[in-house]
Amino acid sequence: MPSAKRLFSVLLPALFLALLAPGLSPGAQEKKIPDYSLTERKDVPVEFTWKIEDIYPDLESWKADKEAALTLIGRVAETAPGWTSSPQKMLALFDLLNDINQKAVKLMSYASHQYNADMGNTAFQGMTGELQSIFVQLNSKLAFLSPDILALGADKFAAFLKAEPKLEPYRFRVEDILRQKAHILPAEQERIASLTGLFGGTPGRASNVLNDVEMPSLEVTLSDGQKVLLNFAAFQRLRTSKNAVDRSLVMNTFWMNQKKYEKTLSILLDGAMKQHLFNAQVHGYKDCLEARLFGDAIDPQVYYQLIKSVRENLAPLHRYLALKKQLLGLETLRYDDMYASSVPAVDKVFAYEEARRLVQSAMKPLGPEYDQALAKALTDRWIDIYPNKGKQSGAYSGGVYGVHPYLKLNYNGQYSWVATLAHELGHAMHSYFASRTQPFSTHGYPTFLAEVASTFNEQMLMNELLRTEKDDLFKLYVLDSYLDQARSTLYRQTLLAEFELAMHRRVEEGGTLTADWLGQKYLELTRAYYGHDQGVCRVDDYYQVDWSRIPHFYLNYYVFQYSTGLVASLALSDAVLRGGPAEQARYLDFLKAGGSDTPIALLKKAGVDMTRPEPTLAALNRFNELVTEMEKLVAKLKAAGKL
Repeated sequence: MPSAKRLFSVLLPALFLALLAPGLSPGAQEKKIPDYSLTERKDVPVEFTWKIEDIYPDLESWKADKEAALTLIGRVAETAPGWTSSPQKMLALFDLLNDINQKAVKLMSYASHQYNADMGNTAFQGMTGELQSIFVQLNSKLAFLSPDILALGADKFAAFLKAEPKLEPYRFRVEDILRQKAHILPAEQERIASLTGLFGGTPGRASNVLNDVEMPSLEVTLSDGQKVLLNFAAFQRLRTSKNAVDRSLVMNTFWMNQKKYEKTLSILLDGAMKQHLFNAQVHGYKDCLEARLFGDAIDPQVYYQLIKSVRENLAPLHRYLALKKQLLGLETLRYDDMYASSVPAVDKVFAYEEARRLVQSAMKPLGPEYDQALAKALTDRWIDIYPNKGKQSGAYSGGVYGVHPYLKLNYNGQYSWVATLAHELGHAMHSYFASRTQPFSTHGYPTFLAEVASTFNEQMLMNELLRTEKDDLFKLYVLDSYLDQARSTLYRQTLLAEFELAMHRRVEEGGTLTADWLGQKYLELTRAYYGHDQGVCRVDDYYQVDWSRIPHFYLNYYVFQYSTGLVASLALSDAVLRGGPAEQARYLDFLKAGGSDTPIALLKKAGVDMTRPEPTLAALNRFNELVTEMEKLVAKLKAAGKL
């Protein structure tokens, strides 16, 4: 359904997913990075966990607020009749829904964050399911909102706004609904369509549980004789091994085990794509991409332009991969080697306290206001730091309006997780400043902007280390780490965006996403991007099932925003680093703006025009420049006998 319509429905919290970081290197154990991966959640030291009681002090308080929310929901029926007949009645309903929305975010955040930290706890799973049912049912009863606004019309709403200035926080959302007039159904049809929310997230949740909880793991014997149960955490750790034989064994074993479940996972993904198609067709869009982007006023050409620009500029990626092959001393670079550090001589591990200090230092150019907010996040237990038994893999940040953001990590001491900490804190600061500045109705920024602040922070971290580090070998390591992350964000996420476009087009043409089709298409694209046929990087057949472990596909055209986010953040970070107080203030204003305008308009105010190809081409050129800088460092270190 149109996104503007949802904004007057009950909102559930957005969890901004980051790229999964590689696992713990053997050297990390020397710094005694805490390992709670097999520890029950209740036994993890409290100082390493997020302060969930900031949302509710205990379960009884959660239950009491749930009852309060139900009471407010009960008032909707008495407030809704004639709600567009006067400015005061409109304000009364909007304020009531605003209050319900805020409670919905708190209630769902309390339950979902705890479930994600302990996915074996069925109580939290039950709580999230209960809330989903409550609010989906309510949303179905609010289907009259958009049709009534359309019936009211722009002129009458302008008169209402003039008569009742307190309607101003809702102006942007109402005007956005009026813009989407052609795609909003009559009230009863919208009500029926909204009921799909009862099961809409089922494919994604089922995929997550199968991948993260129920799928059995195989045991592998490494070259040193060590036997390891190859769960996902171990896979992430061991695919970075310095031993090429072990890397290949781990990659091959993990993906061949995953392939056993590809038919089930393909059915789940097919179901999700067809749900996207259902919503697009019901609301009169020509395709799923237009349906997804129209609500945020994004021209689909932004999507097509990204793919075209990246496809036409694969040469810098291939140069980087050739350098990786050289540094690893390989005759043939294989995708098995993609997660191995190109600078094996550097085995630097960062205790969490070191990571905190590094990130804070890197963000100093943003000034005292940002620095103080960052210190709160790092010291007031906003962050759940280490893996524990049953904890969801990866990382995310989720804001809770009126409380503070919550960050989930699975920190293991590698530099990649230092960068992930910076990334998630970028999300958190965006949510924090928007929540403090904007009313609830406009604090939530659209997903197109979700990866701007996060990748901005990664670039600030990389620039700080390149500026201050004296050891050329470690500088090479930092540069390689950043380029590998940029490879994953700019090139790989665009690859995934092209794959997602192909999936949607197949179901739009009446096709089905079978495991065979998904594997063939995924392998074709991966080989094209990574230069398989040109001898740049060999991509073996077993890698074709990687599509089955990408939860973002269930979020409906999400992944391309990692790439566009990086493009925008490169422009913004460059402006801050080269500029002064004016550029610093402009960036903070962007964070504080939240969702008060369309994403394209907000970026234009910040100085980046995403409707033009120049920002994307500049980002690709910057990647190329960094590859050149890395090549020079390699030559210098080789001449000095350090490589």
